[in-house]
Amino acid sequence: MKKYNFNPGPSILPQSTIEQTAQAILDFNGIGLSLMEISHRSKDFQAVVNEAVDLFKELLSIPDGYSVLFLGGGASLQFCMVPYNLMEKKSAYLNTGVWANKALKEAKLFGEAVEVASSKEANYTYIPKNYSIPVDADYFHITTNNTIYGTEIHTDIDSPVPLIADMSSDILSRPMDVSKYGLIYGGAQKNLAPAGVTFVIIKEALLGKVSRPIPTMLDYRTHLKEGSLFNTPPVVPIYGALQTLRWLKSLGGLKVMEKMNLEKAALLYDEIERNKLFKGTVAVEDRSLMNICFVMDEAYKELEEEFYKFASERGMIGIKGHRSVGGFRASTYNALPKESVIALVDCMKEFEKKH
Repeated sequence: MKKYNFNPGPSILPQSTIEQTAQAILDFNGIGLSLMEISHRSKDFQAVVNEAVDLFKELLSIPDGYSVLFLGGGASLQFCMVPYNLMEKKSAYLNTGVWANKALKEAKLFGEAVEVASSKEANYTYIPKNYSIPVDADYFHITTNNTIYGTEIHTDIDSPVPLIADMSSDILSRPMDVSKYGLIYGGAQKNLAPAGVTFVIIKEALLGKVSRPIPTMLDYRTHLKEGSLFNTPPVVPIYGALQTLRWLKSLGGLKVMEKMNLEKAALLYDEIERNKLFKGTVAVEDRSLMNICFVMDEAYKELEEEFYKFASERGMIGIKGHRSVGGFRASTYNALPKESVIALVDCMKEFEKKH
């Protein structure tokens, strides 16, 4: 039976990324060694890092003065690296979900970290609006896509202070103006690569301004100076990221990707609105294009487990909602083909007929 992979992360990757990485694990560049056993300081792997950085810059139109890093530790390590490197006295955070809240918690270890707005009171079902960013903050931190709740910030915010963004789950899903950001980071295991590598896009002029000593491994300048090769990097995930970046370029770049993502999301959101058995869970204007959350309508709540079983039997993988939200979540990342969404919609229609 065909499987349709809606996993929230680690998640679906382009087939070409899987195939090329698998081949390199068997024999990298025809050198007779596996990608898993080559030196990260070899010319062959240096070429991988160089091309991945160049493609990142090309696809996102990253301006001069910014660097791209590939690090370990996941986005969770960035929750402390950001304030360690950039926060002298005060930072500001927009609280839009579990991960935004965790980032805020870490920042409080380094000084005054203020929550400018939160949607926690409504279980994070909307993105706060009409808040004020304190101009005396060293930076303003946002989480652009909230994987658990299915909300997303769809525009590049104008901020009076450096804007820091966790884009773990929507990086490379649309064109964006990188010049509006001071630093962008994210775990790669949703739209880019296998789990194990973290990308950081950083405006170099922001560094070197805090008075505290920074441990070597937690100092962005260490990794800038060494081109992400200060210590042994996650070689296989970086190679996987390169294959995904090549795939994105071959499709025509991020304008094409955004159009595909809008089409996929519209298909599923339209069915959620049409189908009497289901309903959406978040504010319409803030609906995510990457993580589409929905529940059974109150009148059909008892059918939830039955639908999950029904969909699973038809090859739908990973559609159970996060335990804090319940219901269902279809993660429609870049690599998810439109046919998978059509299959889920057909499944929902079939279930509706049954009831």
